Amino acid sequence: MIVVTGATGNIGKPLTRALAEAGQKVTAVSRHAAEVPDGVRHVTADLAEPAVLEPLLADAEALFLLLSGDMHAPEAKPTDIIGQAVANGVRRVVLLSTLGVVTRPFGRTRVAMRQLEDTLRESGLEWAVLRPGGFASNALWWAESVRTRRVVAAPFGDIAVPLIDPADIAEVAAACLLEDRHNGGVYELTGPELISPRGQAEAITDALGSPVRFHELTREEAKAGMVRTMPGELADDTLDILSSPSPAELRVSPDVERVLGRAPRTFADWAARNVDAFR
Repeated sequence: MIVVTGATGNIGKPLTRALAEAGQKVTAVSRHAAEVPDGVRHVTADLAEPAVLEPLLADAEALFLLLSGDMHAPEAKPTDIIGQAVANGVRRVVLLSTLGVVTRPFGRTRVAMRQLEDTLRESGLEWAVLRPGGFASNALWWAESVRTRRVVAAPFGDIAVPLIDPADIAEVAAACLLEDRHNGGVYELTGPELISPRGQAEAITDALGSPVRFHELTREEAKAGMVRTMPGELADDTLDILSSPSPAELRVSPDVERVLGRAPRTFADWAARNVDAFR
């Protein structure tokens, strides 16, 4: 049996479906009730209370570990989950980390994630680590403004980075959970091309078949909107990356193709599949 945490999100939902379609027994864990594929057990649980995982891990062969936002808080102890996996006889853990542990290693959340990676490496478990860059699905922040005003509003309109489709992350995660050849693998996951916010607006225009205007925000305007849903420190951190990506953050990684045998999906592919969110 495979336990998938964050099972109803942009990565966990397609991962759960892929594992179920592969004939695996799956327990989908999320903080809120949700529909899951037939044959999948769903459990509502909060990883901030590690004891809730005990009965689930007792029957698990593998674990996909995706940390919710509160598990990045200073008082959180996500390394305890690795200890629980060891104690309960889990054989393999696939960890969703972040490209930032190598491109910007000194922020608090990335220091903690690197510690979690190190704990996993030293655990004696089989493991793989996934380090995605920016997500194509972050464009859903614009869904309401596109639906109501046909506007994408974002800062740094012409600065492009290689966004990764969460569906590709899910497929890579499934491969790492199911295939022994990925044991000890560390995969940097990006899309196949650089794309700017202005370019994303154009792709959404093409998917909708109707014009979407791009409006460039100042950094201050962007932060004011972001702090409604995230801590100011994280907003500043995100804006630093968006405004001045490093060479490592501009690099198109070959790792999706190495794992899946095909190129990663483009942002245009993502927009076409998710166009209903913008209608």
